[in-house]
Order: sequence, then C-alpha cells, then structure tokens
Amino acid sequence: MDKKRARLRRARKTRNRIAAHKAARLTVRRSNCHIYAQIISGGGDRTLAAASTLEVETKKQVPNGGNVSAARVVGRLIAE
Repeated sequence: MDKKRARLRRARKTRNRIAAHKAARLTVRRSNCHIYAQIISGGGDRTLAAASTLEVETKKQVPNGGNVSAARVVGRLIAE
C-alpha cells in the first residue's frame, strides 16, 4: 500500500467515526492567497456555515487573504 492510499484510508476511517458520532466538523483550507473554512453537518451531507477571504466583506477588512489577520477575520465570520 502506497502512502497516498494509506492516508486516504485513514482519512476515510476518521470521517466515518465522526459521522457515527453525528458531530459537526470544521474544515479549513489555506492556499498562498486565500483561506477557506466550512462547518459540515454531523452526517456530512450539508454545509452549515462557510467563510473565506474571497467574500466581499472580508476583502474590505484585510488587504492580503493568506496571512494571520485574514485567518482571524475568517474565524470570526465562521463563529457567527
């Protein structure tokens, strides 16, 4: 089993455990230019909340979307 298949197998097992608990999960994706965050429902079938530095309100608050201050703004938006 190669590294990629092993990693995907572990990720699938973790997601199945989370789905069994019916717990919502937070996913965060960071690129060099932007930060994206989502809260996914316990069943994994719906996105409950989403925020990113691509949104107009966020762009007004932070000039650069890939730094710590942008992460704080996205974190506050997703928490609301």
